[in-house]
Amino acid sequence: MSGILKLRQKLIEQLTIAAAKAQQTGKLPTVALPEVSLEHPQHSKHGDYASSFPLKLARATGIKPLTIAAEITNLMTPGPEVESIVTAPPGFINFTLKNSWLTSQIETILPAGETYGNIDLGQARRMQVEFVSVNPTGPLHVGHGRGAIFGSTLANVLTASAYNVEKEYYINDAGNQIDVFYRSLYTRYQQCLGAKTEMPVNGYLGDYVTDLAKEIIAEKGDRYLNLPETEVISQLGQLGLDKMIAQIKADLELLGVTFDVWFSESSLHRKGQFQTAMSLLHQGGYLAEKEGATWFMSTALGEDKDNVVIRGNGSPTYFATDIAYHYNKFVERKFERVINIWGADHQGHVPRMKAVVNALGISPERLKVIISQMVTLHRGEQLVRISKRSGDLITLREVIEEVGTDACRFFFLSRTADSQMDFDLELAKKESADNPVYYVQYAHARIASILRLAEERRIDFGNGDVSLLTHEPELVLIRKLMLLPELVETVATTLEPHHLTYYAQDLATVFHSFYRDCRVISPNKTLTKARLKLVKATKIVLAKTLRLLGMTTPESM
Repeated sequence: MSGILKLRQKLIEQLTIAAAKAQQTGKLPTVALPEVSLEHPQHSKHGDYASSFPLKLARATGIKPLTIAAEITNLMTPGPEVESIVTAPPGFINFTLKNSWLTSQIETILPAGETYGNIDLGQARRMQVEFVSVNPTGPLHVGHGRGAIFGSTLANVLTASAYNVEKEYYINDAGNQIDVFYRSLYTRYQQCLGAKTEMPVNGYLGDYVTDLAKEIIAEKGDRYLNLPETEVISQLGQLGLDKMIAQIKADLELLGVTFDVWFSESSLHRKGQFQTAMSLLHQGGYLAEKEGATWFMSTALGEDKDNVVIRGNGSPTYFATDIAYHYNKFVERKFERVINIWGADHQGHVPRMKAVVNALGISPERLKVIISQMVTLHRGEQLVRISKRSGDLITLREVIEEVGTDACRFFFLSRTADSQMDFDLELAKKESADNPVYYVQYAHARIASILRLAEERRIDFGNGDVSLLTHEPELVLIRKLMLLPELVETVATTLEPHHLTYYAQDLATVFHSFYRDCRVISPNKTLTKARLKLVKATKIVLAKTLRLLGMTTPESM
């Protein structure tokens, strides 16, 4: 556990012990103590930490919160890290840390290097993060990119939190949509070779299907024209499917997103996991035959309606294969926790998925589903709907090629997943402080430039005395650096990686202010060395934040 997390835990324990002692000595009534927590005050004048514990305790005791705060504070002795413990209206206990302890934290950041910010929250517990999982029947669009970046960043943070994370893409390579895709591709293949044939009902009409057909013709010629239809649809379709998956992989890699496992839906049927899951539900009394189909009795588990799993024609529904897939995740592969990141169109699927996990004997709490909302593209005030390239929907690749991977990742992560977001393409390309991506990366490049100058001047600052860092801009910057381990803990606990983008901007702002107010390399050699240590620590923390976001750390701009 990092120094700042240990200190926070120590302060919480001291508060708890002092409150219990106040009860034992009769200064406070004996009631159940509420949970003690610490927050960072909005204003630095209120200290480094604040606890609203007296306000919570006042509800149970009827005593004024300030009186409770005073009784508890009187029983606390500041440790070597703490400058003062004071009460504040309407009933807070505020802690201010010693400057000497704050500056000493630089000496913990520097040797930790890239590992600074890592915490031991997960203790190697197995966790799966499944995200994107788009039907491989077309190219990725912007909304898919948002889920991809969210999932990969969350996986980065969970890994830094000592979880054993496995990133997975679920390939929907079975079912009706794949059949329609196969038939659409076959039709375009025939048409490109001069045959007059009609597209299937609800066929895939995008230009990409024609492009796939032409690509296959260039590689294989007309060899599929004379095969039996069922055979050619299967062979040609599989070829097209493989190409679509390869294209999806390439687009995601361009975005800096990779997966540990690409899981095939069809394997659930081949390996018997689908039948096993259905048998377990049947044995548990959760399946029923009615209206010519097989239903999962969701209402038995508190849902408002039952759901079909096997249609009247014997084909499984999307829900049914998802049941088998989650059986595979929890029972066969034994993930302790599963996080699914789904698109907005899957919102209604969440409650029944939780219900069926429960029916399989798995605590629904082990399954977390995060819904990623849609993205609207703008160029300034102008709404962008149509691709200039194809006259169709804008693909993810087009956006990456226009604004770059770093801008995509930062902007997509700048809002909570469950909120609609507007993406301004023009802003994402600006090289000014208006663009948060440029602003944050420029801070890193500026730091790198300072350290290069120190190297050119052969300044060895390894023995720099950090206790000399007593100016307010220096201390403000140190306080901001120390927040990274807490931030990692927050993101890993809440599963909200957007906090990283705010932190990156805040850290860049604080560093730019420090740079303006405190000359780093100056005639004062001892102060120069101390400040160079602080600058190097800032580079470590800012670079770690950018890497967690999946972004690059430019040395110059």
